[in-house]
Amino acid sequence: MNQPGVDVPDRRGRTGLDQTGRDLAGNPRVRIRDVRLLTSNWFVTRTTTFDFQHSDGTWTTEERETYDRGDGATILLYDATARTVLLTRQFRLPAYVNEHPDGMLVETAAGLLDADDPETAIRRETAEEIGYPVGEVTHLFDLYTSPGSVTERLHFFAAPYDHGAVQAGSRTGVRHEGEDIEVLELDVDDALALVGTGIVDAKTVLLLQWAVLSGPFRP
Repeated sequence: MNQPGVDVPDRRGRTGLDQTGRDLAGNPRVRIRDVRLLTSNWFVTRTTTFDFQHSDGTWTTEERETYDRGDGATILLYDATARTVLLTRQFRLPAYVNEHPDGMLVETAAGLLDADDPETAIRRETAEEIGYPVGEVTHLFDLYTSPGSVTERLHFFAAPYDHGAVQAGSRTGVRHEGEDIEVLELDVDDALALVGTGIVDAKTVLLLQWAVLSGPFRP
């Protein structure tokens, strides 16, 4: 057969990727019938066939594709006294091909966990994307970002930073990964005013809303 990710390693050295989900038993209304690996170039796309019992007791056979890129973490850096937040601006191809004017999205720092725990991962990503070594971080909540097709669970964090210790406008990112990131410092009220126009990234909107509803900028 020699299919990468199944019986021979893919680019990340993984095999058996077609077995994920076959042993799930947490929901008696779902019976996994088959899992087929579609792609495993770096991330993983699968087609899963399963039987589903509806609320009226009838069963149907369904098929769904899932995109597995691993879990991730994101963080909002804030200065409660200065009423500012640290964000990034970088190019996002998927947004660009789906009608975003230039693909340059304003976001909170974020990244995949890879082999790290969520806190270690977000400290790594903050250093790479913001260039700021955070101190104590607060874990807020975990959310599934697009549960209809993407398996990713995103871990949300927040941490204070010193307004006077950051150089806004600096360029950061891991060059060999194709990153070219601009660091932005915004007044939190200005950032909120951009939601839906200048800020259209869901995780960033969620963290900004948390910050003013129950976080450091709450009334």
